[in-house]
Amino acid sequence: MKVLVTGANGYIGRRLIASLLDQGHEIFALVRDPSRLNVQKLCSFSSSENPCINVIQGDLLHAKSINNIPDDIDLAFYLVHSMSTQTRDGFESLEAQCARNFVDAMAETSVKQVIYLGGISNADQLSRHLSSRLNVENILAEGHYALTVLRAAIIIGSGSASFEIIRDLVEKLPVMLTPKWLETKCQPVAIKNVIQYLTGVMLNNKAYNKVFDIGGKDILTYREMLAGYAEARGLKRLLIPTPLISPVLSWYWISFITSTNYALARSLVTSLRNEVVVKKNGIEEIVDVEVYGYQEALKRTFFRLEQGNVVSSWKDAFIYLPSETFSQAEVPSYGCVFDRREIEFSREVEEVKDNVWRIGGDRGWYYWDWAWQIRGLLDSFFGGVGLRRGRRDDIQISPGDALDFWRVVKADREEGHLVLFAEMKLPGEAWLEFKIQRNEVTRKYKLVQKATFRPQGLWGRIYWYMLLPAHFFIFGGMARNIINYPAEPAAKPLAHAH
Repeated sequence: MKVLVTGANGYIGRRLIASLLDQGHEIFALVRDPSRLNVQKLCSFSSSENPCINVIQGDLLHAKSINNIPDDIDLAFYLVHSMSTQTRDGFESLEAQCARNFVDAMAETSVKQVIYLGGISNADQLSRHLSSRLNVENILAEGHYALTVLRAAIIIGSGSASFEIIRDLVEKLPVMLTPKWLETKCQPVAIKNVIQYLTGVMLNNKAYNKVFDIGGKDILTYREMLAGYAEARGLKRLLIPTPLISPVLSWYWISFITSTNYALARSLVTSLRNEVVVKKNGIEEIVDVEVYGYQEALKRTFFRLEQGNVVSSWKDAFIYLPSETFSQAEVPSYGCVFDRREIEFSREVEEVKDNVWRIGGDRGWYYWDWAWQIRGLLDSFFGGVGLRRGRRDDIQISPGDALDFWRVVKADREEGHLVLFAEMKLPGEAWLEFKIQRNEVTRKYKLVQKATFRPQGLWGRIYWYMLLPAHFFIFGGMARNIINYPAEPAAKPLAHAH
């Protein structure tokens, strides 16, 4: 079956593609930037002998860019949303425009069914994001195809934003003041069940032109979910209800404590006033799956995290990037200030590459980690991403990955070239670049480390020159320690978990 997946670079999209490959389908992944979709890595998560992913470059906001969608597709998944992004324009109008362009594009194909994953929206007064999801649903229903809508509650799985918030809060805070909205009821659903439902309704005429709510076994308050996580981890946590914490304060608190950014925290908290409990039943009569409860979903998530087998994460969504597409992002050279270090070394090249590729996360930044931590705290305080995002994998890095408060722009292991773009709050744009090069004169290899900053106005230049003394020590120490850091033992191959 020929299947189009929109939102292929997202949290659900990547998980879905891995499952579809297992089933032997031919995938057409629609992405704005092909360099972000690591096809080889996605295929490695599939047990199929000949996985087939065709990457289509296009932006649903621009109708002309999606004219290259094949006209003989059988099925399409619509997984596009803007929960974790900030734009000057209202996200509602952007989401609506994407949906309209998609409907128009599908009119030129032979698609039989479109499957849309939205959010449970049974309340009379919905949050902005749930209202937008419902509006998208209504727009998609105007197409010539059969539409199947799955409305999900909070999704529990490795890499999901909801799970990461719960994990960060419980792991970091032995005592929590819980606001009133934590008493809202929800029906959390395991990511495995979500994927099973999505694939289970494919070209199933019993699901045509139907809307289903999907959730797990348990109906819990958000407060009970925090307590349940603590129980699963064997942690003692004191949760103290209080009516004094406003939603706005909650946004800042969650973005400061957890790995989520401010925009995502705001979106999630404002949506929590709506009860998300399954009311539109019937999916169980069409798709026969073992529905997991909250504790079982947590256990499955813990297993994946322990194995390092995380296919996708909410962190794959960009916070900001100065160019229109990711692959076009280049380190600027004009109107910039720089810090450049070159150090020759005599140890094995692969060991130095390995140190470069393990930067950030638990390994840290090789010098004055406390200074990086302070910078991360300041960034969180002003609504930035901070250092809490860590990294998806301790060893591997791919373009598009989040790495603390950086975004991986280029990661060419063979060439020894790593480029990071800063997503922290700055009066300008910052880049950090590492290259392993051979000196043709001395025949030795050298590490070239370059920090580039393009200031915005006078304050941007003041910011850079104020930090020059700190940069002298931090960047110099980092380059030296990348070369001298002891080699790690050989990594064990990752287990494949289904």
